[in-house]
Amino acid sequence: MKHRLITLKALLPFLVVVLIACVPVRQAHAQTTVENPSVPYLNPDLPIEKRVDDLISRMTLEEKVRQMQHTAPAIPRLGIPSYDWWSEALHGIARSGYATVFPQAIGMAATWDAGLVHQEAEVIATETRAKYNQAQREGNHSIYYGLTLWAS
Repeated sequence: MKHRLITLKALLPFLVVVLIACVPVRQAHAQTTVENPSVPYLNPDLPIEKRVDDLISRMTLEEKVRQMQHTAPAIPRLGIPSYDWWSEALHGIARSGYATVFPQAIGMAATWDAGLVHQEAEVIATETRAKYNQAQREGNHSIYYGLTLWAS
């Protein structure tokens, strides 16, 4: 159990960085109730470490734990939107609608062309960002529309 706690503690700063990254998008939607943008974790001029520390200090233990599941609920009092960590992009981001679909990993590997695979990854990243931005404009925080991608 001690090893699992260490892993969760190590993961929390990463999760909070992603939550902070969602803050500018969040301000455009009604899912939030933050009234004072001068709080440290909302200040983009501060170092990310200070922002993370501030946000973590404001979260309850229950809120921290609930952020560690793939369907992380919103924290309205902090202006944090809900977020679904589950999205797959091994050969494209098509689960969130129309997108370029590339060959399975074994097919890409068979080309022995690292540059080509890199270009495919750039297309996947660009399409993912576009789909995420559109989903945020629509208030869509559901599965397959986040920026965290699995490729295994």
